Amino acid sequence: MSGTHHVPSQSGPVVEAIRAAIVSGDYVPDQRLVETDLSERFSASRGAVRSALLQLGNEGLVERVPHRGARVRAVPLAEAIEILEVRMAVEGLCAAKAAERVTEAEIAELRGIREGMAAAVETGAVMTYSELNNRLHRRMLEMSGQRTAGGVIERLRGQAVRHQFRLAMQPGRPSVSLPEHLAIIDAICSRDPAAAEEAARQHLGSVIRALRGTAAPGPGTAVPDSGTS
Repeated sequence: MSGTHHVPSQSGPVVEAIRAAIVSGDYVPDQRLVETDLSERFSASRGAVRSALLQLGNEGLVERVPHRGARVRAVPLAEAIEILEVRMAVEGLCAAKAAERVTEAEIAELRGIREGMAAAVETGAVMTYSELNNRLHRRMLEMSGQRTAGGVIERLRGQAVRHQFRLAMQPGRPSVSLPEHLAIIDAICSRDPAAAEEAARQHLGSVIRALRGTAAPGPGTAVPDSGTS
């Protein structure tokens, strides 16, 4: 993620870059976001960075601490569950739209993801599974053509990423979520909007139930492409 082409007066690219870094786990909950460091990393002016942090604050990803500047906001478990409940409705819509619009080439791509996820679970390749998981959710949104929904989900996903990563790393969790993901893929490939929406909602409902059963969160930990559990 390079910011070498950013124009100082434009905060848009900087917002996207910082948001992506938070979502991927480059910056963890409660970590300070120092304007000079961000300006250097993303080759942007201090003014553009400041504007970006204000926008990310409005999105709930960043918070301002009096006399200490900005930091990545730590989202409580209860709020993470609320976020997933919103995503359940929005991603259900996107899955249905993807099933209506999916092309033959995209069906082939989804089937490739399907095979990769199944193989990753069989071999215990947790990080590979997580990466494919993230790709599946991203591609489903893209295939849906729902740009507004995609933007909403991207903002929400970053806020809950720590909790979802902790869940994804639990022993046996991929074996639980694999059939749920396969159901989403199969419904989209069958061009069955109702089944796709139901499968997406069922999957996120499963994530919510699993999160409710987890212990109180420990220190924030996340890795790139943590995706959805």
